[in-house]
Amino acid sequence: MDQDKREIVIPSQFLGEIKDKKAGKGTFVEKGKIYAEILGVISNNSNYINVIPLKGRYDPAEKDFVIGIVIEAMQSSWLVDINAAYPALLHVNEVPWDIEFGETEKYLNKGDSIMGKVLQVDQEKKLQITLKDRNLYKIKGGYIFHVEPSKVPRIIGKKGSMISLLKKYTKCRIFVGQNGRIWIDGDEDGIKKVVKTIERIEDESLSYGLTNKIEDLLKKDTKEVH
Repeated sequence: MDQDKREIVIPSQFLGEIKDKKAGKGTFVEKGKIYAEILGVISNNSNYINVIPLKGRYDPAEKDFVIGIVIEAMQSSWLVDINAAYPALLHVNEVPWDIEFGETEKYLNKGDSIMGKVLQVDQEKKLQITLKDRNLYKIKGGYIFHVEPSKVPRIIGKKGSMISLLKKYTKCRIFVGQNGRIWIDGDEDGIKKVVKTIERIEDESLSYGLTNKIEDLLKKDTKEVH
């Protein structure tokens, strides 16, 4: 097991040498050595050493799936809050509908929620998102739940293992945005069970064997209901 995968690090903590790994998000390099730039959890299970923030807003990356809330409908685009430092732009060319100029409000209006994908992040942090991909659409019904963006990988689990368990034992439809927003739809008991379990995963996100522990809890819950 990769023991250092969920180790908490503090700013300026030494993480490794650039001859062995590349410096990723939340790090800086000095004299060939990689250091933590922020307080967070170290993740070095690829060619990069990244530090994922424990707290704070979502740091957007291209191709991330996100849940956005429309802030404003303009003539040919929308401004969307994706829990980042800046709002994202959704252009009419990036939605599945054929929209006449000036008629954006007929399709998406202030307060509407959408499932989207980050299309572009430029150096000035200008964000663009798209709805042109599989299973992306305007959200109708259900419930949006907020978590720390840094906890999202644990909620999804390795190869989607944790989210598969939640869907199996709660019979809910669940969409997890990398930006820390989760959409849940199902019956009232199922939704409550998902929220309770996600809170448990957040609280214990640094512990090992969490997937098995959560499965045991969900099994026990299901037996008690029947």
